[in-house]
Amino acid sequence: MKRALSFAGLSLVLIVGLAWLLSRLWPTPQAQQAIWFSAGIALAIQVIGFVFVRIFTPVHMIAGWGAGMLLRFVTLVLHALVGTKVMGFPLEPALLSLAAFFFVSTLIEPVFLKP
Repeated sequence: MKRALSFAGLSLVLIVGLAWLLSRLWPTPQAQQAIWFSAGIALAIQVIGFVFVRIFTPVHMIAGWGAGMLLRFVTLVLHALVGTKVMGFPLEPALLSLAAFFFVSTLIEPVFLKP
């Protein structure tokens, strides 16, 4: 539980920092809403993905990591096909920011998975 909370906290810091930077790249109000909405989605999905890996680690860590990656991919596709249209967000900032948030927080995941 402690590792999951530590991962969630560091992911939050990274995602908020990157969202702030990306909101400078796309200064329009709709783009900024898309970026911050994507940040919330990314944080929730990253924590769920991390828990998948932690659950599968004793049995098969690669299966857990694969399940987490599949979850991230499906989330990105659903956000592209449904989320941006329902919310009325511009496609580029919404999807590029979500992919970037997934990327940076996935990079720190192995640090918290060490036994």
